[in-house]
Amino acid sequence: MAYRSRLEARIARKTTKAVVEFGLVEHGDRIMVGVSGGKDSWALLQILDVLRQHASIEFSLIAVTVDSGYAGFNHDLIARTCEARGWACRIEHTRIGETMDDLLEPEDTPCSLCGRLRRGVLYRIADEIGATKIALGHHADDIIETLLLNLFYEGTLKAMPARLVSDNGRHVVVRPLVYVHENEAAGYAKESGLPVVSCCCSACGDLSLKRQRIKRLLLDLERETPGIKNSMLRAVGNLSATHLLDARWLQRPDGPADRDVGPASVPGTDRLGSGS
Repeated sequence: MAYRSRLEARIARKTTKAVVEFGLVEHGDRIMVGVSGGKDSWALLQILDVLRQHASIEFSLIAVTVDSGYAGFNHDLIARTCEARGWACRIEHTRIGETMDDLLEPEDTPCSLCGRLRRGVLYRIADEIGATKIALGHHADDIIETLLLNLFYEGTLKAMPARLVSDNGRHVVVRPLVYVHENEAAGYAKESGLPVVSCCCSACGDLSLKRQRIKRLLLDLERETPGIKNSMLRAVGNLSATHLLDARWLQRPDGPADRDVGPASVPGTDRLGSGS
């Protein structure tokens, strides 16, 4: 399989690795890709389309953009870009922006609440269009940052799973870019000529102070010890639960019940070609 560049080949290999290990794509899937207009979601849609064209299994893609209702959000550019590239696209207009002040709790950040509301919309649309998977553009850096945020500020060892089944069992959320780093996704979106569209929420111009601090910490650590982020990413998938302080693991050798699905619990994983 020929790729357009070495970067595309590298991202394809990493994405295929995640797909195979965690059972993210299966024959006949209708995958709804959440496209915010940011670099990460564009990179996800582009690489899934590349893999789809050469896969040994059949699956389809549809891009879905949730317009939160902020003035200036260029959803037309997203729609035109998808149309020009032959990608099915749906723009869902909402009034999320108008309800933020009423629903915002003191401990919530605007982005956190907005994200939860947008996911609710994505779940509804998935039911309407018969999507079997909801693909999100979270990448390796998102996972590492979330791990440290939970460790430092929430007192939990928790990151983002590559595959998550909703509590009601009706939706499967997948993150095929879990092995792709942020700079790779950004470079790929730029290389592919995909336009970055801001959500136009004033609160999104700056990340939370905690996340900013985590980003700076990781930047410093990576400078001091190159490859440390990859080591942290491997640690997320190399859990020694019996060597932690969660007493529930002493009561049950197999650990607490969990709906997050990892490679050991995904039988008969279908493959997306060679990925090489």
